[in-house]
Amino acid sequence: MKSFDLAKRDGLPDALRVLLKDYPRKLWETDPGFDGLIRFWLERHMMFRKVVAEMQSDARSFVDAKIEPNQYAARLSRYGGMFVNGLHEHHTIEDTYYFPKLATKDKRIEGGFAILDKDHHDIDELLNAFVASANGILQARDKRTQMHSLVGHFEAELTGLERLLDRHLNDEEELIVPVILKFGAADLS
Repeated sequence: MKSFDLAKRDGLPDALRVLLKDYPRKLWETDPGFDGLIRFWLERHMMFRKVVAEMQSDARSFVDAKIEPNQYAARLSRYGGMFVNGLHEHHTIEDTYYFPKLATKDKRIEGGFAILDKDHHDIDELLNAFVASANGILQARDKRTQMHSLVGHFEAELTGLERLLDRHLNDEEELIVPVILKFGAADLS
């Protein structure tokens, strides 16, 4: 049996992607229902991806001695806070408001929302580790050698976080966007 665990799966099972067959990703932007909520949702997802990529780039720049410790620390603090706070807020709204409403739209995909909810809990654990690592780096900013080592490990953590977050975001998009395209967003505003 295929695992639904975020760290082990390579996508949602076909049974949960049934609406994606009728509303394939390549046609989303041409659909008359693609606007408002869908556009906003996808822009938020893109922002999370960009912030992780920016933090990865900054970590590589610091390890390669292209930016100074204080500059790196300031950027990590800014982007890290934006990332963690934004993702927590985004997931809270999804879990408490959108997922319960969307899950009722089509019984065939109802189980997908339970998987996405579990992903959010798994991602919370990753975010806790992210915060601990980032705080360790910020506390070591006056100790260049120690900070260098911590940032090297942090870059590897970011790569793992990026992979799992991207898996989750793709699965979420492929479940939710077709639902909204098919049933509309009138009761979601």
